[in-house]
Amino acid sequence: MRGEVSINKVRTGADQFAEIGSALLRGKRFGLLTNPTGIDAKYRSTIDICAAISEGKLTAFFACEHGLRSEKQAGVQFEDELDPVYGIPVYSLYGSNRKPTAQMMADLDVVIVDIQDLGVRFYTYVTTLIHIIESCAEHGVSLIVLDRPNPLGGNKAEGGLLNEQYQSMVGAWRMPMLTGMTIGEFAQLVNGQRAIPCDLQVIPLIGWSREMEYPDTGLPWLMPSPNMPTIDTVRVYGGHCLFEGTNLSEGRGTTKPFELIGAPWLKSEKLCKVMNELQLPGVHFHPYTFTPMFSKHQGERCHGIFTYVIDRKTYHSVETGLHLLHHVMALHEQQFEWLGKESGYPFIDLLTGDNRVRLQLHETDGLINIVEAWRQESEQWRMIRKPFLLYEEYGE
Repeated sequence: MRGEVSINKVRTGADQFAEIGSALLRGKRFGLLTNPTGIDAKYRSTIDICAAISEGKLTAFFACEHGLRSEKQAGVQFEDELDPVYGIPVYSLYGSNRKPTAQMMADLDVVIVDIQDLGVRFYTYVTTLIHIIESCAEHGVSLIVLDRPNPLGGNKAEGGLLNEQYQSMVGAWRMPMLTGMTIGEFAQLVNGQRAIPCDLQVIPLIGWSREMEYPDTGLPWLMPSPNMPTIDTVRVYGGHCLFEGTNLSEGRGTTKPFELIGAPWLKSEKLCKVMNELQLPGVHFHPYTFTPMFSKHQGERCHGIFTYVIDRKTYHSVETGLHLLHHVMALHEQQFEWLGKESGYPFIDLLTGDNRVRLQLHETDGLINIVEAWRQESEQWRMIRKPFLLYEEYGE
């Protein structure tokens, strides 16, 4: 009916914080980690909500990758600055410091976290959360996490468990690529697995269930980062992000990042034929030519492949990404390359959590072995995470 106001099915932690924040922060000095995704159902920024709390004192902002207002592109490091609106420090956790220092925490009693995560290991927001939990525990600062839905729901756990030898900014905890957890649940898991936990409180979701993808929640979608424009991007990200470790474009510099992958030398027609003949569940591949405006192959015509998710319930992004990467390597032995090292390891090893993909995926038996091993490890994860879940499990 025209003029009717829609009602969200789900209330986030931020929606409740607008009502209870004053009581929780009475007499407290507090900091806030957020970005533009930190909004309530009335489209009010968590920044503004916190700044308006007169019972406590907002003394600092923390900014993860992309900045406090998502003004920075992927991988762009930055340092501390002064917020031009509220005139308080913005401490960068994606520059010289990745973890809040003693100086940053000295004037804080509480840190608030309100940010839309993806539930994907190599999405760096979750790494920043881990560092904040560690710092809060070390410096006796309380932590309040305002929970938000996992955009893929709470049932998809995929990929191998991170080998702790390969910890980095794109993998800082022993977990699979897709956690199947909300950011509040994951905070509970990390805090619960630490020898010395911090004082943690999670403001839970109301009305959310594990089978809900983000569109099912009725909540407004805001891009969590500049290259994560839609839920379609999020669906393929868990598998297609592996192409960041290769000399193929993962679609950055186009309007369809991660849904498109390609290179000037890619045999896209043949690759699509091979991939569609596999009849992988819930997915179809189609050739598409594109020219990235920035990032890899900037300004070059790339022959590409577009991934259509035709059944979100049966689609497995990580396994699909492994199959796609395997067949790209098989069709392009001369052109395909892994990218160079970061933190002493090839970047693909940091993304995948060990060296199995780099050393074995080119062989068919290697692909089969990795898929089977990762299935077993993701099932182990389901048991590991179970004590920390805030919402009942359905449909698993």
